[in-house]
Amino acid sequence: MATIAIQNLKQETVGQCELADAVFLAPVNEELLWEAVRHFTAARRRGTHKTKGRGEVSGSGRKLWRQKGTGRARIGSVRSPIWRHGGTVHGPQPRSYAWEMPRKKLKAALRSALAAKFRDAELVVVQDWTLPAVKTRQLQAALAAFDAGRGALLVDAAAENRNLYLSARNLPNVELLAPSQVHPYHLLRYSKIILSQPALEVLQRAALPSGKRAPAA
Repeated sequence: MATIAIQNLKQETVGQCELADAVFLAPVNEELLWEAVRHFTAARRRGTHKTKGRGEVSGSGRKLWRQKGTGRARIGSVRSPIWRHGGTVHGPQPRSYAWEMPRKKLKAALRSALAAKFRDAELVVVQDWTLPAVKTRQLQAALAAFDAGRGALLVDAAAENRNLYLSARNLPNVELLAPSQVHPYHLLRYSKIILSQPALEVLQRAALPSGKRAPAA
């Protein structure tokens, strides 16, 4: 049975938590992780690129010269794509790049990401994210104690932890998410993942394969 230490914000061990082997000792599927990252980044693309077709560029629609007898190539409009300043043929148009990833594959990718972070000792569990006041400097000191100076993903199950939200929002390379918002992309992006114990339990249940149960708290 895999276990992980539970710490407070002073990096003192206050307990231990059992982890589901089906999640944190699962094999890491790198191809599936790559697909999950593509799924996330594709959905973030704005897709606002646009070129004008021959019906949208400026210019008269008048036939420039008669069809036959001039010795020149026939032409119907100055807006023709083969002319300078003419319309673009098959140019990019606004569209969505998002695509649906099967739910089972996304859950398997989440398991792989959690297993990779646990294997590399980049997963930290804190008892809770209770901060006495809104102090960015205090939170920064706590993250430095966890060796999260290069960046960290903070995960908290509390719906309205206002002190944590206000303390973390100005820190560079620090992102705060609820367990339901965590995507494999987030886990792979940051070198340190710091979860509260309630958030760990929620995330673990979400990543469990069908028919498996989480260990008793």
